[in-house]
Amino acid sequence: MNQALIQRALELWREGLEHHSIRDLEGAVRLYTKSIEVCPTAEAYTFRGWAYQGMGRLDDAIAECKRAIEVDPSYGNPYNDIGAYLMAKGELDEAVEWLERAKSAPRYEPRHFPHMNLGRLYAAKGMLARAIEEFEQALAIEPEEPTCLEMLSRLRAYLN
Repeated sequence: MNQALIQRALELWREGLEHHSIRDLEGAVRLYTKSIEVCPTAEAYTFRGWAYQGMGRLDDAIAECKRAIEVDPSYGNPYNDIGAYLMAKGELDEAVEWLERAKSAPRYEPRHFPHMNLGRLYAAKGMLARAIEEFEQALAIEPEEPTCLEMLSRLRAYLN
């Protein structure tokens, strides 16, 4: 692959991130799309999916993440994102497999996110011991994560 094309695609992706950060989702999608047209990357597909999610287009977001996985199966973000989007749709059982795959993806940051999502999922299903285990694993990776600390405290209090 031409290194100049890859560089240009990443520049467009970064510009998309800037638009995304100020909630200009249409502008972000436009730039992510241009990035993909120059050189398809897992990042551009994943983040275009994230923008679609912000627009309420969960099925489109999931489809983008699946395209990202086709481009680079080692990139963990789309696995986690699919799990999160399925959770948002209320499809908890379907989300588990994707979140588990995110945990073992070789190229993934922030690595504690799938543990957090599984913790939330298991808490929602009433599987409190499993939820606690996932939040503890997330804290082993990111010890000061406030959401994990709060959820763990709530779950332990509930069990006492």
